[in-house]
Amino acid sequence: MKPRVAVLISGGGSNMVKLLDSMAADHPAEPVLVLANSADAGGLAKAKAHGVQSDFVDHKPYGADREAFEDALIAKLDTAKADVICLAGFMRVLTPHFIDRYEGRMLNIHPSLLPKYKGLHTHARAITAGDTEAGCTVHEVTAKLDDGPILLQARVPIRLDDTPDTLAARVLKQEHRIYPQALRQFIRKL
Repeated sequence: MKPRVAVLISGGGSNMVKLLDSMAADHPAEPVLVLANSADAGGLAKAKAHGVQSDFVDHKPYGADREAFEDALIAKLDTAKADVICLAGFMRVLTPHFIDRYEGRMLNIHPSLLPKYKGLHTHARAITAGDTEAGCTVHEVTAKLDDGPILLQARVPIRLDDTPDTLAARVLKQEHRIYPQALRQFIRKL
């Protein structure tokens, strides 16, 4: 039986779509759930269009009770019998309560060349620092933010006329390329 993959999103889900597309072909895993933290996440409709179950757990009613929100996520993931979790633009910081449960089975795509620029505003930070290149990283998720073992990276040059938006657009193309590749490699090692 193929490992079952759930993808967590918060927005439009462009990386999620690339993951689903890659799993539609000859792939060692199968997508079983796309889960968002808001009913308004545009990626939910895209998941349905791909024939993948989609659902959401709105984080707002939980307020500061992050573990209760995560318990609701876990319940949905358990129902789908997810073996591997892919964070694809999921804009909630997860606690050790959640991360420990899926240790060694959770991946994330981050828009910087880790270990540089953990967290937000990565493109602006790279430009401000005078870096000559930027990129993206697929890594395993650990309790420390953007700190898990690196699985794959892609680099793009930073141009003199780059803005955070133009740089982000070029990096996103590389995210779309390497995330499916990293997932395939990760699954084969399970």
